[in-house]
Amino acid sequence: MISKNAASNEVVDVAEMLDVCWLEIQGKFEISKLTPRIKYEVVFVVMLKDPAYGWEVPINVRLILPDGKIQEHKECLIETPRSKWLEIPVGEFMVEPTKRGFVEFSLYEYEGGAWKKGLMVKGASIRPKH
Repeated sequence: MISKNAASNEVVDVAEMLDVCWLEIQGKFEISKLTPRIKYEVVFVVMLKDPAYGWEVPINVRLILPDGKIQEHKECLIETPRSKWLEIPVGEFMVEPTKRGFVEFSLYEYEGGAWKKGLMVKGASIRPKH
């Protein structure tokens, strides 16, 4: 699906969930491509559009750092405003000059078993934390 970014008039591709009971989105990024000694945050940029259903069970978000440490929490989307882009925080990390490896990030929910519809995913963002 193609969506138009109202702020910049930019056209971007987005993924839209039509009807699924198993949700899993994963990504990874090599930290050596980032600036050392900077703290970064990872967020998923998503929207729930109407009709949306199946979001009674919270989703899980997880960040795995190159040293194996895991940051994980749940996000409840049931009360999320519809048709508005929002950022779901995943986690934060500091880039050390001598460290190499990947950060891995994911958004998932497959334990509830409920059918889900209406989630649009613009992508994940890795950006300096202010």
